[in-house]
Amino acid sequence: MKERDYYRNGPDHRAGREIDFALIRRHFDFKTIRIGRWVTAQEQRRAANHFFEALCDLMAILRVPEAVISLRGTLGLHYGTGGRPGVAAHYDAGQRVFALAKNAGPGSIAHEWFHAFDHYIACQAFSGQASGVFGSRAWLHDCQQISHPLNQRLYACYHRIMLNEDGSAPSELVQRSLAMDRQRGSRYYSLPEEVCARAFEAWVQDAVLKNQFLVKGTRQSPEALSGLYPQGEIRKRINEAFSGYFYTLGYALSR
Repeated sequence: MKERDYYRNGPDHRAGREIDFALIRRHFDFKTIRIGRWVTAQEQRRAANHFFEALCDLMAILRVPEAVISLRGTLGLHYGTGGRPGVAAHYDAGQRVFALAKNAGPGSIAHEWFHAFDHYIACQAFSGQASGVFGSRAWLHDCQQISHPLNQRLYACYHRIMLNEDGSAPSELVQRSLAMDRQRGSRYYSLPEEVCARAFEAWVQDAVLKNQFLVKGTRQSPEALSGLYPQGEIRKRINEAFSGYFYTLGYALSR
């Protein structure tokens, strides 16, 4: 996607400045930022502007401070560093890094950031978790919950995404994800962390603030048309749960 193709309707966070990745690291307190050797200086400047706007827009949608975006300085960001064959973006739980490919990653930031958040929050919301566990997976496997009002709102998000209303069966979203995995002959779309990341993407894309560098494809992409994103009334209910959780988180951190 060329630079001019990224639709965005948000405020001018840059205030006319040219942004570089060093400023992004300082502004959000990222643990590390690495840029691939094949990313030219011009591509770096262009990408840094887009990343800064996207992360500021994400912060505004979540209504949280900068420290949440870097997960209190524990998260790293890699851009154009090689990645994995055929993968536009990924989150590496071992290194606590989210990485985007140079030409194919934009639009995936919201999805990969939620993987990082879901990983980070597991130890805050569940007792005795191994370092590689995601909160969504811990919740689905009935791991011991840590009692806290914020955590209760987080558990409500997981419930609305992965179970039907009374908790007696998998949600329609999970059932469609399972059906897609059976069709493909591999388990990916139905992994709890993937189901929840797609639900988070949908909430971010539905915000009034739009940024295609941050998120796209939750409504008209082939995956969306296959039912792999929340739809209709359940989408609204999941969005309400995410809004309630992140608003409360942001309020708690601002006091």
